[in-house]
Amino acid sequence: MTVPKGNAVVFTQGGPTAVINASWVGVVLGLKDAPEITGIYGSLHGIDGILNEDFVDLRAQDEKTLMAVSKTPATALLSTRHKPDAEDNRKMVALFQKYNIRYVFGAGGNDTSESLDIMNDSAKAGGYELRLFHVAKTVDNDLMENDHTPGYASAARYVANAFRGADMDNRCFGGLYLCVCMGRHAGFLTAASALGRTTPESGPHLIYLPERSFDIDRFCMDVEGVYKKYGRCVISVSEGIEDADGVPILQRLSSDKLEADSHGNVQLSGTGALADALVDKLKTHLEERGMVKKLRARGDTLGYIQRSFPDQSPVDYEETLGLGRFAAACALGGEPEGSAAIRRISDSPYRSEYKLVPLKSVAGKTRHLPDDHIHPAGNDVTEAFIRWGRPLLGELSLFGELDMNKRVAKK
Repeated sequence: MTVPKGNAVVFTQGGPTAVINASWVGVVLGLKDAPEITGIYGSLHGIDGILNEDFVDLRAQDEKTLMAVSKTPATALLSTRHKPDAEDNRKMVALFQKYNIRYVFGAGGNDTSESLDIMNDSAKAGGYELRLFHVAKTVDNDLMENDHTPGYASAARYVANAFRGADMDNRCFGGLYLCVCMGRHAGFLTAASALGRTTPESGPHLIYLPERSFDIDRFCMDVEGVYKKYGRCVISVSEGIEDADGVPILQRLSSDKLEADSHGNVQLSGTGALADALVDKLKTHLEERGMVKKLRARGDTLGYIQRSFPDQSPVDYEETLGLGRFAAACALGGEPEGSAAIRRISDSPYRSEYKLVPLKSVAGKTRHLPDDHIHPAGNDVTEAFIRWGRPLLGELSLFGELDMNKRVAKK
């Protein structure tokens, strides 16, 4: 199939990750030597860079530089959460014509895939031939058609290690420790807290996900049961937990109006409000029940630190770089549009493959944690999730750790 000759533009959008640079570097490496590609622009700050004609010449960068950048966290091309309107799309198509841009690659999540889909429809309506490709990215892991998305495994690795450390800290004094993780509608990242467990007694002892309605009274009784058993409790909570009516718990517990971005995403984890409110509920409950006179309790919110922590999962890095190359190969192979996705072939040994899926099958849609990955009680994950998640993280230094309590008891 004949493909058009022209320039390509690459951009990143939405929240960054530890491996997002590997996405666009993979695309550039895949396009660099193709005779059909006359130039490769990097758009700074996502679609804002296109609208403002703020480009960098990526073809001028040598491979050594590109590979070094691919190992760094966050996005060197910068980002935006700007959702294009009809006028933006009209202007972008005009700019594509001005710069003879025939290939567009956007690395991002749900909102980015939706923006590309709208951009694609606008170009078709104007009769301009474009090849548009979405390169999957999001720490939330909530993109349809993907087993997992670039960025998730590295963020999950951080969460698993963070809870490993928090659990060991909690053993020192007892009491409660509650931590809120990212996860607006999907609980994959919060569930990753379980991947750091080393013994049946290890925390997190309870995990609450947005896929299940959250009942505050039942939550308090869950924690009471664990506290009675261990004299302590470590809890992992998703920022997006909602009650049975679909109202975010943060909204239930806060009198402040929650802010939203241009895509309508409510800011859920910008403060420690949810963690503090839940800890206050637990302290009141356990103290009134006579469980303890003065409860030692702490609430934290991981927030942005999960996204770009500079400790890439080796699996995440290699798959992300490969996915960018795959998207470039699809464009040069004559595909008109699509979203580059990761599919799993097997768990043991772990193997995956890349697949191009229609943009409209991903755009604006949300994937949720499978039912068989969630404990029937709705307060933990299952062994099926552990088998699915652990191969993605790479080796964690503390796996195989002996339980210190048991070592002391034996002596």
